Amino acid sequence: MTAPDRLLAVLASFDHAHPALTLTGISHRAGLTLTTAHRLVGVLTDWGALERDGTGTYHIGLRLWETAALAPRGLGLRQVAMPYLEDLYEATHENVQFAVRDGTEVVYIEWLSGRSAVGVRTRVGARWPLHATGVGLALLAHGDRALQETYTTRPLVSFTPHTLIDPAQLRRVLAEVRRAGCAVSSRQITEDALSVAAPVRGPGGPVVAAVSVVVPERGAQVPALVPAVRLAARGISRALGWQPDPAARTDPAGHEDSADHEDVASA
Repeated sequence: MTAPDRLLAVLASFDHAHPALTLTGISHRAGLTLTTAHRLVGVLTDWGALERDGTGTYHIGLRLWETAALAPRGLGLRQVAMPYLEDLYEATHENVQFAVRDGTEVVYIEWLSGRSAVGVRTRVGARWPLHATGVGLALLAHGDRALQETYTTRPLVSFTPHTLIDPAQLRRVLAEVRRAGCAVSSRQITEDALSVAAPVRGPGGPVVAAVSVVVPERGAQVPALVPAVRLAARGISRALGWQPDPAARTDPAGHEDSADHEDVASA
């Protein structure tokens, strides 16, 4: 590995399952000798990318967080979306999620948790495969054709018996998401949760993010959730500079082409 590769390997040794590591742990997970790991960890600690606590354990440092906050698809996007996410939370008092696509994964950049809402395996920075979540389906459905063709021909990981892993079925669901403008992901990650998601558009119309609400699967009132999620997505889109087609019809929730959007896509 080159020197930059080794530095990145040190940083990559930290993840949500390993937020704190000893020097030996870093060495093992990064595939480096202890001497090399010690030298690189020292450089990163001096710069502020890593911090060392009183027990000798290392954590990701604030300097790295400050740098990451400059990402236009991170903190900046979250700040624009936050008022609409809060409105969606107040309207539902359920888990609200906001995410972007990174390659073949969805990355959550904001999450508002309801006090008595269904438990979810989500946190800011968490990643999940696109096909297994509502926000992921919304993002994949509006990705380019090459992405969709590649994704639907690869093995699809399953988390529950309900996870969408059949390529032909996934292609049908993606087509329906595009038609309906909304996706429902039911029991794909956990057996007790259902999410309703809608795409968020940036200037010029490309989908840049997705917003969702996650509720208990049992007794979920999907028809009542769809307008609220669509309205939040549309509000964020407008705040980002998206302008709807003035020739398009809209429904009471502010979604274009209402005649084509009576149903929602369900995974």
